[in-house]
Amino acid sequence: MSKNFSEIYTSGEYHEKHPTWHVEDSPWKAQQILKMMQRNNLNPETVCEVGCGAGEILRQLQLNMGDMCKFYGYDISPHAIEICQEKANENLIFYLKDITQEKDISYDVILLIDILEHLENYLLFLRNIKSLSQYKIIHFPLDICVQNILRRNQLLIIREQSGHIHYFTKELALQTLKDTGYELMDYFYTPAFELPASSIKNFLARRFPEKILYALNKDLAAQIMGWYPLLVLAR
Repeated sequence: MSKNFSEIYTSGEYHEKHPTWHVEDSPWKAQQILKMMQRNNLNPETVCEVGCGAGEILRQLQLNMGDMCKFYGYDISPHAIEICQEKANENLIFYLKDITQEKDISYDVILLIDILEHLENYLLFLRNIKSLSQYKIIHFPLDICVQNILRRNQLLIIREQSGHIHYFTKELALQTLKDTGYELMDYFYTPAFELPASSIKNFLARRFPEKILYALNKDLAAQIMGWYPLLVLAR
């Protein structure tokens, strides 16, 4: 039976599995985005996030960037947008829409944070939104790694639990953007060991070894351990 992957988000299935829409990670993700903007001297007046979920990344950005910038969030999930509306204000606006169906819109920066791996045709999506902003900031989870390949059915588990239907390495992520006509400007890893450990055991068994390997060789750490997402600035 053919499956429409977008129904996971419109039907409420994803909301049932992830009722927080990952807001606990949003302050950290917002800090990574701010770091990218500062490294490249970006001072946008309009920022749009596609697949904004519960809208917490945009709220965190607004807290840090102030009233000189306006923020817009798009999502196709009515459950996510319902949560977003509690955070909306004059300069923080949310839409229950597919941005590719919009006409005559333009933003300084479009954020694609952990969304491409969910989209059935992410190549067409990237081409369709290219003209909607000067800059894109894209966050790629790098699910293809030695650890995930060696662990039985791990990629299928990620598919079922997180809705990832595409998988990337650093090289595949960057080539995807080149293939769809983007110019790469900057990129860096956003290692998840920077997030608080769930327990001392988790820190000792996973976070600490990840930090050591990452300090020795960032690319090797990403290839072996996984959970080193990649943040890319492109135009």
